[in-house]
Amino acid sequence: MIGAQVLSDHTLVLGWLAYVPLLAWALWRSPWLELFADRRRQHLLFGTVFALFALWLVRRDFDTGVSYHFIGMTAVTLILDWPLALVGGLIAQLGLVALGRQDAMAMGVNGLLLIALPVLVTETCALLVERAQPKNLFVYIFCSGFFAAALAALLCLLASLGLLWADGLFAMPEWLEDFVGYLWLIIFPEAFINGMVISALVVFCPEWLETFNRTRYLQAPWKDDEP
Repeated sequence: MIGAQVLSDHTLVLGWLAYVPLLAWALWRSPWLELFADRRRQHLLFGTVFALFALWLVRRDFDTGVSYHFIGMTAVTLILDWPLALVGGLIAQLGLVALGRQDAMAMGVNGLLLIALPVLVTETCALLVERAQPKNLFVYIFCSGFFAAALAALLCLLASLGLLWADGLFAMPEWLEDFVGYLWLIIFPEAFINGMVISALVVFCPEWLETFNRTRYLQAPWKDDEP
């Protein structure tokens, strides 16, 4: 997460200009009638928002104006689907702002980097998996869970560093050339957390996953008719 003090006013304004229309689109595409009629989906939304909020509170803040925490948006996207995932991420952001753990001015930039980008990566991976129509559920778990979370974490880190470098207000560390070796220490835990959550839900509560095709993945194995 990036603080407003290391971002230029131009970047902050552009972040809001890109984030607000995206949120408006997500609000328009969200299934509000189904959500209000289905108490199960309401509990899923509130539960994922609380889990996301709690996950983002477990963080390491640096004096330079940036902080590190796990993202968790891959699991949220697979549970809620992308429109409600964006809305849930916004609610979690507002909770951090209310506690003083995030700058309100930087909500646009952080929303694009830590919410919209992981949702885009996860949704793309899920659509590619669904287009392939595999019958092995481990393909869904690995490609939509583990791999999507790892790729989202990598792109978020690179995009954040690129943005800080472009603005020029953040003092880049001297060990930046060794950053590639530290990437695995960030990417693997992110993939593990999201992948384990999706694996547990596939086994115990597959109906909680909006992007999981239970008819195809959990159908009985086909057998030849015995003579």
